[in-house]
Amino acid sequence: MADMQFDLVSPERSLASHPATSVSIPGTDGDMTIMAGHAPAITTLRPGVLRVEADGKTAEYVVTGGFAEINGDGVTVLAERALTRSDMTQERLDEMYKEAENMYKTAKENWQNEPGPVDDAAKLLGDMVAMGSEIGLSTKQPNL
Repeated sequence: MADMQFDLVSPERSLASHPATSVSIPGTDGDMTIMAGHAPAITTLRPGVLRVEADGKTAEYVVTGGFAEINGDGVTVLAERALTRSDMTQERLDEMYKEAENMYKTAKENWQNEPGPVDDAAKLLGDMVAMGSEIGLSTKQPNL
């Protein structure tokens, strides 16, 4: 199989830059897998696990949002927050969940008669719970 270039960048640092065979992205409109020659696209990310296959091995990264740019030569992921799966701990998940929970509470207070922002914040909480389950960690279930 042909390789493509993969780059993963967060505001803090560049996490990865190397050839890859495929990249599986947790998109807000659904998960997608990109391989060499994929049609150009831009997609937003939801909290989840991004998987990169290269040299017969799979690397996993936890991302909390951002977007991915796909072109015929590769994939560039600009993540709001990203870390290797091995760096993800229960403490870090709890911290991320608490931030999402605070965003939800703020949205409920500030947008009482407009469900859009409140729904978005509730979805973020749900995505954080699902991400934790996927990687074998647990969060408190939200009481929405």
